[in-house]
Amino acid sequence: MLQVRPFDIEIGQHKVMLNVVDARERGLNAGDRVRVRTKGSATTAILDITLEMVKAGEIGIFTEALKDLKNPTSVDVLPAPKPASLCYIKNIMDKKKLTEDQIRTIVQDIVDNNLSDIELSAYVTASYIHNMDSQEVEWLTRAMIDTGERIHFDTHPVMDKHSIGGVPGNKVSLLVVPIVAAAGLLIPKTSSRAITGAGGTADLMEILAPVEFSADEIKEMTEKVGGVIVWGGATNIAPADDKLIKAEYALSVDPYSQMLASIMAKKGAVGADAVVVDMPVGPGTKLATSEAGRTLAKDLIDLGGRLGIRVECAMTFGGSPVGRTIGPAVEVREALTVLENKGGPNSLKEKSLSLAGILLEMGGIAGRGDGYKAAEDILTSGKAHKKLMEIIEVQGGNPLVKSEEIVIGDNCEDILAPAGGYIVAFYNKRLVELARMAGAPADKKAGVIIHRKMGELVKKGEPLITICSSSDWQLESAVKDAKRQMPIVVEGMLLERYPRITEL
Repeated sequence: MLQVRPFDIEIGQHKVMLNVVDARERGLNAGDRVRVRTKGSATTAILDITLEMVKAGEIGIFTEALKDLKNPTSVDVLPAPKPASLCYIKNIMDKKKLTEDQIRTIVQDIVDNNLSDIELSAYVTASYIHNMDSQEVEWLTRAMIDTGERIHFDTHPVMDKHSIGGVPGNKVSLLVVPIVAAAGLLIPKTSSRAITGAGGTADLMEILAPVEFSADEIKEMTEKVGGVIVWGGATNIAPADDKLIKAEYALSVDPYSQMLASIMAKKGAVGADAVVVDMPVGPGTKLATSEAGRTLAKDLIDLGGRLGIRVECAMTFGGSPVGRTIGPAVEVREALTVLENKGGPNSLKEKSLSLAGILLEMGGIAGRGDGYKAAEDILTSGKAHKKLMEIIEVQGGNPLVKSEEIVIGDNCEDILAPAGGYIVAFYNKRLVELARMAGAPADKKAGVIIHRKMGELVKKGEPLITICSSSDWQLESAVKDAKRQMPIVVEGMLLERYPRITEL
């Protein structure tokens, strides 16, 4: 028996730790699976080995495994067999087709944390190299839906929206959801937090109201006011997706078949009948060409048909940010300005009304081609703003909030045009980098305000962008980086000088 040393640390996996002496005695190596047993309970965990963190005769047990074992004082440790899903992952590597049961086993092991980080990375890598066929993708999607919670609405149709991403400032959900809900349709929008961007929809909505709710709470709130904007990661809806996203981010890959399943699993789990998919196209986005967009649209529509979900895709311009802000608070302020009918950028209005209009047509509220006008009427009448306030209130926020009350960082500095002329180049990724350097999304008050966009005229010395932050040193760092490599190019301006000062 080994004496338990509890580690009150959640690491997202069932793990235990042995001293190297005890591991050698039992013929165990790091990464092996072990069966940990005590009187009345047992669990399977992945083994780590240490020289110092636990002594010989002890076993370190992390939070997830401790819960299964009901906080024991001593345990037995035995070797455990590897899960069958590892064989199926090797089949993907060997370009072999998988059965429905094999795919379901892999997904269940992902959800149950039965795969180590290395094994999960192997699955993601294999999926990236060898795409699944349409039947396998359907099975994968259904397995991702079935291994989590599902929402079943009594009223239909249920609408939803998804963006492929890749464009900064894409705060359109803050407009689309209330427009669709104000039309009398249900739209339970589960959103993500930022991974590589400056603010996901959930990060933005969290400025206005809490976003962490259970599936039952999402259903109740949606049925009460017509829509919600919540963080999907707080639910147990398609939980395999969140685990896979973490592995994909670490590897900087996005397997095509996994992306299809990821999109549609979330929609299927919330009971969506109709989905519009925003597909930004252009350099720097996930879809570099219109041809790539059409291929993805075809595959999403086909997968939706297999799942009984009607899908329409909208290819949108991805060459510059949506609106003129990047970062949680500045984006929320801009979205509220549009909803309050106090102006706002055309790019944000046009994109939001186009996507909302498609959903109104799919939901039977407007005829084919009339959705945009119907959405515009809901926006300009103030009904969309009123509906967002209802959504904010039902989620526990302040329904009287106004755009001018949204606070941004106290520390702000303009980046000035070094030359006069027209804007000829616009680097989305650089703008996102600057917003993140200023502190976004962790600092919700940090962000970038854009004063000039592609094709617009600027005079020398006028502001191109303003960077804001709650931190003076983060602002200083972002400003220095912006001046080193400008995110916006004015015709005729000097791009770079050689040799650099550091080389002299």
